[in-house]
Amino acid sequence: MNYDTPLFFHVMSYATDADRDVIDMVSGNPDWGSPPGIAEGLHEYADLGGADFQYPPSEGLFELREEIAARRDVDVSQVVVTAGGGEANYLAMARAMEREAGDEFILTDPVYPYYPGKTTMLDAKQRFVATAEDGTLDPDDVREAASEDTAGIVVNSPNNPTGAVYDEESMREFVEIAEEYDALLVSDEVYDHFDFSGKFTSALTFDSDHRVVTNSFSKSLAITGFRVGYAIFPPDLVDVAKTRHMLTNVAGSRPSQYAVLHALRETTREYYEENRGLLESRIETFTDALDAAGADYTTPDGAFYVMARFPDFPGTLSNVEKLIDEAGVAGMPGEAFGSSRDDWVRFALVTPRAEEAAERLADYFSDR
Repeated sequence: MNYDTPLFFHVMSYATDADRDVIDMVSGNPDWGSPPGIAEGLHEYADLGGADFQYPPSEGLFELREEIAARRDVDVSQVVVTAGGGEANYLAMARAMEREAGDEFILTDPVYPYYPGKTTMLDAKQRFVATAEDGTLDPDDVREAASEDTAGIVVNSPNNPTGAVYDEESMREFVEIAEEYDALLVSDEVYDHFDFSGKFTSALTFDSDHRVVTNSFSKSLAITGFRVGYAIFPPDLVDVAKTRHMLTNVAGSRPSQYAVLHALRETTREYYEENRGLLESRIETFTDALDAAGADYTTPDGAFYVMARFPDFPGTLSNVEKLIDEAGVAGMPGEAFGSSRDDWVRFALVTPRAEEAAERLADYFSDR
């Protein structure tokens, strides 16, 4: 089986090797710092020793699973703690294939590239549904694409890369479509704390045996290096997912899970609100500069990405490399996210230099 190396690695390496200062707007690593509870939890854990330095339960520390279950209003038995959101999505997509109710995944275009990559890993087929210009996904288009071959439908809200947030009616219909075609809806909700619109609705809102919700603390607690995520499965599907998780990873990181649990209990709502406010301010500043550059762009309702289309400058890999070399700004080529936005460039606004990056882009395109 052939796997394509994700373009993320190429672009990040190219930016690192550049002969000039480059502002990284490629990866989604939050720059605003973790809440104090993370460091406090690690310090507390370091003094435990003994049995607490050994394997945790494979499905995750019980107290952390209990905390997640209480927050998401599900039974603790449905929660599997994973190595980040990436493994959570892999387990959910694998579970969709294991049901032998189809061999095809419905994905959006544009799409977070790791979903097609996991589809390839699982030896499944891909069917893409184009989103609207604002990134919203029409349930009627999903229903039209669905068939008896559909194993799973993968949605991501708030969305990477478009910033779209799927509302309650849309999410309800996605669940219903999965039920209608005996498929599994995989709802990746990793950016749920970064909803600027007030429209975000979790798939957990709707009781169904045909949906799995995945999430991670990487973005919400600014700990991408800790690799703590989770998946919430229907009761009849969770045991096999736990087995696959154990065979893949044995267990997750105990100190990371301990620190996350401590932070969840200690972090106030203000932490999340301040970070949303910071991002909204950056979005406004960045898009104002894109106006000056004569660009079209998306204004995200959630997450922290902006896609931009510059005049006579398609979002190819070679043009992204040119932006790195000549403007000192690194973004992701639109072609990495599918065919519908291959003339766009995606920028991650998780850098304190977002305003400087916007000014560099405005200057660069005003001189062209």
